[in-house]
Amino acid sequence: MFKHALTGAFVAIAIAGPAMAEQAPGVTATEIKIGNTAAYSGPASAYGVIARTEAAYMQMVNDAGGINGRKLVYDTVDDGYSPPKTVEQVRRLVEEDKVAFLFATIGTATNTAIAKYVNSHSVPLLFLGSGANKWGDYKQFPWLMGWQPSYRTEAQIYARYILANRPNAKVGIIYQNDDFGKDYVLGIKDVLGDRYDAMVKTVSYEVTDATIDSQIVDLKSSGADVLMTAATPKFAAQTIRKVADIGWHPMQFLTNVSISVGSVIEPAGVERAVGIISAAYLKDPTDPTWKDDAGMLQWRAFMAKYMPGADLTEAGSVFAYGVTFTLHQVLKQVGDDLSRENIMRQAASLKELTVPVLLPGITVHTSATNFHPITQMQLQKWNGKTWALFGEVLSGSGS
Repeated sequence: MFKHALTGAFVAIAIAGPAMAEQAPGVTATEIKIGNTAAYSGPASAYGVIARTEAAYMQMVNDAGGINGRKLVYDTVDDGYSPPKTVEQVRRLVEEDKVAFLFATIGTATNTAIAKYVNSHSVPLLFLGSGANKWGDYKQFPWLMGWQPSYRTEAQIYARYILANRPNAKVGIIYQNDDFGKDYVLGIKDVLGDRYDAMVKTVSYEVTDATIDSQIVDLKSSGADVLMTAATPKFAAQTIRKVADIGWHPMQFLTNVSISVGSVIEPAGVERAVGIISAAYLKDPTDPTWKDDAGMLQWRAFMAKYMPGADLTEAGSVFAYGVTFTLHQVLKQVGDDLSRENIMRQAASLKELTVPVLLPGITVHTSATNFHPITQMQLQKWNGKTWALFGEVLSGSGS
């Protein structure tokens, strides 16, 4: 375990007011300690850039002077995308390192492994890195909140597009065998209803699998002419390659979590991916539409200074900027009351927050009964050079 090496390993975040009321563990007059687990290694190591960018954002705030001299200690540790390791690391962060709260822990299965522990210890877990629909269940998980749109909502959007454009389709779904992948199956079923069994063939894979080649061959053999890929980056790239290699030409849909050019599209082959449809809520750093966009100019300036030499086509860095921007707003709202209860209360009190890297028309909104901060997306298609947006901003049908 390590504390991320920033400037002296500390990052300043503005917290208004000189006093602290019922402060959480890890809070002193000069610092707030925040815990994070990330996939710096393992099958989802492409996501490691997210935590590194979050740390860089916090350093940027520190360099701006902070507020009240209070600094954030960003205690970020590698869990290898392994649920048992996540449990071990989170226990250490909470019980030994005494973090005030947890932020942006990556992965659906990994967050599922710690959810009951976090709730039973009343530790806020803010903007966790998973779009599993269950993180919006404020009654079951009152101390947890996601950030990105629900995977189930995203799948509903794809299913409605399929019905409108290919109503007699036979749909093949390859999904990761956990709540992440299963949410896509549920979202498709929400829309297709009693047509689901006749239209859909599903296959799954485990994160420990070496390849998904046999599953893709199976889906092609089923006669599917539409493919929905609900896979993390390593397996998404494998899927795109295998589909092309066996001469299969379905209409393809790709989960938003695996649209990165640098870690998915380029390894798969940019030409192999042409025509794939996904859905977006963030501005794509490869899209010339945002060349002079104020929000993306802000992001690029940040990257140039705090992530020099980083891949500017990497969607993970855009995600990290947006989610940490949102955390920064929560901490501004916390004020003098640094209790865990108020930290959670302020996370659930974001009113139409405009985040520089979100698509126009999409804002962050939460309440005591809305733990889905972002609920809208827009369809996009890979054209060989970038993801090109089309249509209007859409919402899922609910679940």
